[in-house]
Amino acid sequence: MIFEVLVGGKAGHKPHRLELERGDAGWKCRLDGRSVNVDALIPRSNVLSLLVDGRSYEIKREQTATDLHLWVGSSRFAVELRGPRSLRSRQKAAIDEKGAVKILAPMPGRVVRVLVEENGEVEAGQGVVVVEAMKMQNEIKSPKKGTVKEILAVAGAAVNPGDTLAIVE
Repeated sequence: MIFEVLVGGKAGHKPHRLELERGDAGWKCRLDGRSVNVDALIPRSNVLSLLVDGRSYEIKREQTATDLHLWVGSSRFAVELRGPRSLRSRQKAAIDEKGAVKILAPMPGRVVRVLVEENGEVEAGQGVVVVEAMKMQNEIKSPKKGTVKEILAVAGAAVNPGDTLAIVE
């Protein structure tokens, strides 16, 4: 599989070519034509543990209907991925998703403020809750257009990764 990966948004950033091929002893990886030794494990949902050329990384995925962000340690990167399963098709699926969707805390932190009210309407990608982690405020966005059925986040409360902040239907 061949992917084009843009890190840091569209404007002015060079895309990287990522080639992945399943081999007998795991995955073979080439990044911009250079072989990279990678061992990967998914310890829990939206978390990837990587061993890249002997260095360990824990990567957390934050996906909304309009954006994909990857957390590497305390650094957050906007990422666009183009390939066999394009980001555009995932965005459409999230927008068209039927039923209730839980908005989860992507990282440990403290709720700074709630941006919407229960039973209020939200657009896909609209901010719902602001969570502060490591002195950085992160706006957690709605994955789809709909009605906020329940707000479980309370300003000042501590949250852990995977805690439900709100439910959008």
